[in-house]
Amino acid sequence: MEQKMKILIVGGGGREHAIAWKLAQSSKVTEIVCAPGNAGIASIARCVPISAEDVEAQVHLAEAENPDLVVIGPEVPLALGLTDRLEEKGLRVFGPNKKCAQLEASKAFTKDFLLRHSIPTAEYKVFTNVEDLRANIGMYGYPMILKADGLAAGKGVIIAQNEAEAEKGIALLMEEKAFGEAGAKVVVEECLFGTEASVLCFVDGSAIVPMESAQDYKRIYDEDKGPNTGGMGTYSPSLLFTEDLEMEIAERLLKPTLEGFKEDGLDFRGVLFIGIMITEEGPKVIEFNNRFGDPEAQSILRRMKSDLLDVMLAVTEDRLSEEDIEWLEDHAVCVVMAASGYPDAYEKGKVISALDQVDADVVVFHAGTAFDDAGNVVSAGGRVLGVSALGATHEEARAKAYANACKICFEGAQYRKDIGIIYS
Repeated sequence: MEQKMKILIVGGGGREHAIAWKLAQSSKVTEIVCAPGNAGIASIARCVPISAEDVEAQVHLAEAENPDLVVIGPEVPLALGLTDRLEEKGLRVFGPNKKCAQLEASKAFTKDFLLRHSIPTAEYKVFTNVEDLRANIGMYGYPMILKADGLAAGKGVIIAQNEAEAEKGIALLMEEKAFGEAGAKVVVEECLFGTEASVLCFVDGSAIVPMESAQDYKRIYDEDKGPNTGGMGTYSPSLLFTEDLEMEIAERLLKPTLEGFKEDGLDFRGVLFIGIMITEEGPKVIEFNNRFGDPEAQSILRRMKSDLLDVMLAVTEDRLSEEDIEWLEDHAVCVVMAASGYPDAYEKGKVISALDQVDADVVVFHAGTAFDDAGNVVSAGGRVLGVSALGATHEEARAKAYANACKICFEGAQYRKDIGIIYS
């Protein structure tokens, strides 16, 4: 008889909605609980209003619910050691422990790891003193890349085009503390030129298995202009990936990463997100994240044919290499609809209409939504929705995503009109 399982998902964004949506398709899943969840997740899971970052409350909830598997979506609870706490209680968890979570929680930790294991990346130097940093301004020329060492919700990177912008960025990070203690330590990198892409991998103690490729769009405006965001849209598979490139990534990036984990005693179990730059010298690592990318998950999981639960269980049981993960041939495009003002201060509480008007084969993932007192779905975050469409071709998926994004309305909604177009 097939085992029936209860799942607890920690988080409440578009990534968690995509995970819940995919897990709900498994015949083994009988119930999904999500904390805190959102208005979209509430249609497929029982939502409990507990912050993902409230570790103690999440532990108490997990003890009370006693799920068969806990899936931790966001980076902050991972960095705070939620996996460790839950495993101490005897619970099965999908998501890396606190030691491994440093790969995202500290950019300096990751850069040191990459250097130590000869994994291609940009030249870098770490600074903890603002005057030392100012004395080395422009050390790699311009653009000058300044990164807050700690977690900054995907926004702690400053690309300074000249000395004046670099001075402003240094002050913002280390003196004004725009990202809090995340900017107490700053990583300065040489600027890599090429095209960014994302590689998401399932990882257990002995295997690293890449998912289908995806490409993210970080900037708020069309033509990759404006400030960085957490992601304004994605598509999968990446139009840039060739069989040769995938082999090069596997050999130069993935293989030494797994070997490095073993050598350094990093028992990584979960999803490793690798941000890469495809340069003239080959692919180089920009960053590591410890979880599904958001909004990448909203494209990639649409194309996953295999049962996600089976893969997650295999990761927790160190038998990932036995799983034959299958993917749809279809292309996917996800267009993020964001609130007015995002990625800076943005408005909330805007009623969202026409969600029931989208095509039946299009999925609208909720990233920042809630219910108001009247039961209306309203905006509750910077990134509000992800309109995710499949098509037999890239162009078909793109056209379908935009045709449906146009149907949805809320005051101040903004979205890029060029998701799926390649900029070199």
